[in-house]
Amino acid sequence: MEHNTPVRQKILAVSGVKNSGKTTLLEKLIPALAQRGIRTAVIKHDGHGFAADREGTDTWRMLRAGAAGAAIYDSGKFQAVKYAPVTEAELIALYPEAELILLEGFKWTGYPKIEVWRRDNSPAPVCDSASLLALVTDGESPFPGVLVLGPEDTEGLAELVCRFLREEKQEE
Repeated sequence: MEHNTPVRQKILAVSGVKNSGKTTLLEKLIPALAQRGIRTAVIKHDGHGFAADREGTDTWRMLRAGAAGAAIYDSGKFQAVKYAPVTEAELIALYPEAELILLEGFKWTGYPKIEVWRRDNSPAPVCDSASLLALVTDGESPFPGVLVLGPEDTEGLAELVCRFLREEKQEE
């Protein structure tokens, strides 16, 4: 498949409270999906604010000088910074080549979810069980019928995501 060929995309959120292990889980899951031929992109929601550019870079200097936006690119990548509201739909549109968009965060949305829940970090899962494909936890699920996977079961999680992609394709 050509790198920029648009594909039918599926969206899956990896949710949980702050410091539950979402990023660590994604770091393990993405290579397992890539080995299965699934091209992914990740969109992370940061409810706490983040630094959009590093101090001292040329783009930072242009933004500081009053530019509405600044971008830098080379032959293989780009980065753009624009101080403006954006929706996940607009961000998803940036990745037409990705078969699967993984949203990190988004716990209050209706997207299908995998929740990461650690007992020492939160007294209970926070997502609506109706949106859960699985609960990745070191504990037992309070939700009957929701699949439970251990935090180290990357292969089981990758297989679950593959089933999710296959089932979604059959519904089209």
